[in-house]
Amino acid sequence: MKNPLDPRHQKRQKLVEELFKIDFHKQPIGKETQEILTNQKAIDEAIHKVAVEFPIDKINKIDLAILRLAVYELLIEKKEPPKVVIDEAIELAKEYGGDTSPAFVNGALGNIITNGSTNL
Repeated sequence: MKNPLDPRHQKRQKLVEELFKIDFHKQPIGKETQEILTNQKAIDEAIHKVAVEFPIDKINKIDLAILRLAVYELLIEKKEPPKVVIDEAIELAKEYGGDTSPAFVNGALGNIITNGSTNL
């Protein structure tokens, strides 16, 4: 993310916020968020494979929302280069997550790329 006003960044912010909120209460969601949720089982399995020491239900909810969006973009949507998706996920982790969130997100997504888990 070079500019916080970049429309692509703002779109990702909205998606992360929707993915985060859905864990707490039912609400109307956008088409893209619904697409991510439709693939949630496969996305969560990919996350579990690269972050084995962290069960899905134990991962910080905002980190999980960021990872779900990034894994969806990396493995299903495949519109952006992996480096762009990972950089953007790290920026979102810096904005929304805790002190350890950027490193955790970077490590998990890096493992997806290096382990060749690029197909669901």
